[in-house]
Amino acid sequence: MPDLITLDGSIRNDDWAVVPRPADGDSLAVPEGQRSLIPADLWLAGHEHYAGREDIGVWFDSHEEPEVLAGKVNELPVIAVNFPKFSDGRGYSIARLLRERFGYNNELRAIGDVLLDQLQFMKRCGFDTFALREDKDITKAAKCLNFFSQGYQAATDTDEPLFRRRAS
Repeated sequence: MPDLITLDGSIRNDDWAVVPRPADGDSLAVPEGQRSLIPADLWLAGHEHYAGREDIGVWFDSHEEPEVLAGKVNELPVIAVNFPKFSDGRGYSIARLLRERFGYNNELRAIGDVLLDQLQFMKRCGFDTFALREDKDITKAAKCLNFFSQGYQAATDTDEPLFRRRAS
């Protein structure tokens, strides 16, 4: 299994399998006995079957809207957001919406084309675990999570912008 980086910079084994979206006409194949992340819309379509299961989480692609899970997000132990390429920033917005608008409080994971220089920005948007792209050095991740000592703007990790923090 690949490794994950956590918010404190530690590395842990990833025991969740990302189940790809089935081709048109095919059914979803969830591996038996394996914690699995399935496409969010398919989880919603099979909600009566998947509800309450701690071994099933979901993943969003960057073009999908998290609103589809409004009111149900905290039923999920893990939500992953796929970054199909490092230059696609829509996943940052999905993370902020899940945390701030929909109140998601469980594990929020960044998957896909995740690079070291993105980690601190992903953290500020609400991600708390990160699956780095395979060709990146995971041992450098802890330093990248806290590269800057302060952020100027408010985010999920602070409610006030820097100018207000300095004034108080």
